[in-house]
Amino acid sequence: MPRLPRTRRGQRRAVQAVMLGCALALTPATWMYAVADDRVRTVADVPARDVAVVFGAGLRSGQPSPYLAHRLDAAAELYRAGKARVVLVTGDNSREEYDEPDAMRTYLVGQGVPDGRIVSDYAGFDTWDSCVRAKKIFGVERAVLVTQGFHVRRAVALCEAAGVESYGVGVDERHNLTWYYGGVREVIAAGKAAADALTRPDPLFLGPTETGVTEALADAP
Repeated sequence: MPRLPRTRRGQRRAVQAVMLGCALALTPATWMYAVADDRVRTVADVPARDVAVVFGAGLRSGQPSPYLAHRLDAAAELYRAGKARVVLVTGDNSREEYDEPDAMRTYLVGQGVPDGRIVSDYAGFDTWDSCVRAKKIFGVERAVLVTQGFHVRRAVALCEAAGVESYGVGVDERHNLTWYYGGVREVIAAGKAAADALTRPDPLFLGPTETGVTEALADAP
């Protein structure tokens, strides 16, 4: 165990160093809140946008996890309310037996969203990748982002940094162990988010542009 300095000056410097470290650790989270706070809305009051983006949140036995299902429920509600004309589902399909976007599509169709209004991004491996690909690959300029409340500010801040003018709908969840874990994880993830926004790295997979969103919007009422 490290020993505290014996002199008052040493102790004061140690306390100052700890306080500085805490401040630096919280700076990324403060940035996220500053960027996104006035852009977090509900399904009822979010401005209408052509595209709603739903971020993946895991599968269970090939079906959307409860958290992902709640995101998709909110996206379907946005579509029915006329708040979004097309839904872009973005998730992980890095291996053949794991396909988040197709599972998300199937769920949305079951909720009454027409298949032709759903566009799949199979390389949304993290939030930054999904935001950059929405802009560079699918040509999304403005969007409503759908995710849990503890994640929505990071999503908005990163999509704004990627050039997508964004509002976020934070899905409410029961404050159980999973929710608290997600909240703690966001504090840690804020550092990577700030670094991504600053350095703007390319996604793991970029590839050619796709016309799925444009074509879906052209066919949408």
